[in-house]
Amino acid sequence: MTILAIVLILLAEAALVTLTFAKQRETAQWLRNRAVSRAVEFVLLLGVVLLPATFLKWRFTGALITLGVLLLIAALIWLIKRKKAAGRVKTGKVIGSVLLTVFMLGFALVPAVVFRNYNGLKTSGAYEVRSCSAILVDESRTDTFETDGSFREVPAHFYYPDAEGSFPLIVFSHGAFGYYQSNYSTYAELASNGYVVAALDHPHHAFFSKDTDGRLIPVDAQFIGDAIDIENGVKSEADVYTVTREWMQLRTDDMNFVIDTIKTAKADGALGSAWHTETADEALSVLARTDTDHIGLIGHSMGGATAEALGRTRSDVGAVIILDGTMLSDLTGFENGVYTYNEAPYPVPVLDFGKKSDYDGSEQQYENVNDFVIRNARDGRKVLFDGVAHMDFTDLPLFSPFLASMLGSEKIDHAAFMNKVNGLVLNWFDYYLKGKGTLNVPAAD
Repeated sequence: MTILAIVLILLAEAALVTLTFAKQRETAQWLRNRAVSRAVEFVLLLGVVLLPATFLKWRFTGALITLGVLLLIAALIWLIKRKKAAGRVKTGKVIGSVLLTVFMLGFALVPAVVFRNYNGLKTSGAYEVRSCSAILVDESRTDTFETDGSFREVPAHFYYPDAEGSFPLIVFSHGAFGYYQSNYSTYAELASNGYVVAALDHPHHAFFSKDTDGRLIPVDAQFIGDAIDIENGVKSEADVYTVTREWMQLRTDDMNFVIDTIKTAKADGALGSAWHTETADEALSVLARTDTDHIGLIGHSMGGATAEALGRTRSDVGAVIILDGTMLSDLTGFENGVYTYNEAPYPVPVLDFGKKSDYDGSEQQYENVNDFVIRNARDGRKVLFDGVAHMDFTDLPLFSPFLASMLGSEKIDHAAFMNKVNGLVLNWFDYYLKGKGTLNVPAAD
């Protein structure tokens, strides 16, 4: 219905222009036709909004009001001027009116095509899930993407059970030009089952984030360009190694800083100078129920690589999960056209989710590092899924099928798939962080 409404409105505008320039250029006729077309467009938009299947109705409110006001104005102008209007309507006025309508059309209806009304999936745990946010400022690092020498700022978004107690800490890192809410269903599932989840934004690697001044920080253009070149095989393997090492350093520094800052605040029972939040009392409440002796790390794509990197270097991490990511930090060099891998056994239980399609013989050779690490891990396991794509390991297909299809998504039951993934995630962390239950994840071959 939404797409049909867009098409009908565009046709109405085209018909109005054609009629005006071909037959009815008198101002009185234009005013009448403009009022009629506005009424038709208003009815079409209202029909879209009132349909039960329409997503994100709140997105239409502003446009609906605007269209309603314009309709009233058009009707009033016609009533007031219909007898006095004289002469021919100016071409610029006709074109300007049409452009305004097209702009309003995009503002009102395009989000309904691009986005869905997504509030997460049903959780299996006993706890209600609450959330709060903070921006943590790392005064030991300057942000290399900025030119004013400002410190690196890392937003942390907490999802936690509305209950008293002590709950393991899970830290999540999003993928390249991702977003902290990329796996909201995962956070909610974990929090409902007794975990505190800290989902990070990596500014300039995230699609967008905000700083302590409220400024919107978009993804860095150079970062996007390099990532696309790597995905398309434009960069050599040697260049891939160099660029990804820089990315991993930035991201692991972000994650290390957040974990250390959380642990310090937990130990002190107070927020230090690094914390910038409008909900300080709630943040302290979250810290009070956070068990920083039991920490799990998880991430999607490059975020999974970030989680895996810290699992090798931090002694306080008890379990790691990678959602379709390459273990970039375990690439130790590139010599004579061949990657070398970190041969030290991986010290933490690590679960690697991936796609069967990556094993059709066409994958880039640096992806083989995952298999090497899994084979040499204390407990390394891999779960491969058939008929899925990269973004299917996130909530994006549930929130925006349109964007997900552009970035890599298959036609599957995405809710069922994410419920399956989230169930395995919960099982892994329950077993290794809480000593609870038995593993449902098959051992590696």
